[in-house]
Amino acid sequence: MALKLLSWNVNGLRAVSAKPDWRWFTESDADCIALQETKALPSQLADSLTKPAGWHAYFCSSTVKKGYSGVAVFSRQEPIKVTQELPWPEQQGEGRLLHLEFAHWHLMNGYFPNGGAAIVDEKGHPTGQFNRLPYKMAFFEAFLRYAEEARKSKPVVVCGDFNIAHKPCDLARPKENEKNTGFLPEERAFLDRMLAQGYLDTFRLRHPEAKDAYSWWSYKTRARAKNIGWRIDYFFVSSELADAVEDAWIEDQVMGSDHCPVGLRLKISD
Repeated sequence: MALKLLSWNVNGLRAVSAKPDWRWFTESDADCIALQETKALPSQLADSLTKPAGWHAYFCSSTVKKGYSGVAVFSRQEPIKVTQELPWPEQQGEGRLLHLEFAHWHLMNGYFPNGGAAIVDEKGHPTGQFNRLPYKMAFFEAFLRYAEEARKSKPVVVCGDFNIAHKPCDLARPKENEKNTGFLPEERAFLDRMLAQGYLDTFRLRHPEAKDAYSWWSYKTRARAKNIGWRIDYFFVSSELADAVEDAWIEDQVMGSDHCPVGLRLKISD
């Protein structure tokens, strides 16, 4: 059977669900919808979000800071098991991962950390370092270890906001951003290693030559109108599913957030 999977950083679930753009969810024919940056506890959400008709709904929210981070997954099919967060204390508390296990595959929805603010010296000059970058890279290492362990039992699908543009073609202005977090060499090298360990960027798998295809645009500079964006939202699959990938796409016409949804159609037994 073919599964339609969608992923969207909504930049606040309460805010986006109050907009007309939320028709994207209420009218969707997807089998699974993964959201990032929900910024809410389930107790703060309406029943239409926590118990939507036709869906099994799961949430992982930040416990260290209110109105911060958070992920959710809505699935037509009830999973075998649902796990919140990574299993190590150092990576817990920010509500960054939901793992749904199905009969023949794993789905992992992540809102991966960003690099944070630039660190400046005593004269106010940039040092080239960022205050959250060590946490970000440690989180990625822990996540990959976790995904590889799950992969021993069945194939893995990973979606979410990675806060990394992988290649120069994945952002509008690569030269200007070479020293900015999200496009640093060590961040990009992590995605290189993911690919080397057998994870496939499904959008590039199906659209290797695509240009000007982005999933995030800065609100501050009104970049979306000019399509000055970054592709930082992904669906990766472990290589066992390479032949199962029917299509992958970016829904850049969907508004309501500074990100847009990304999608994957996967032919898989379940």
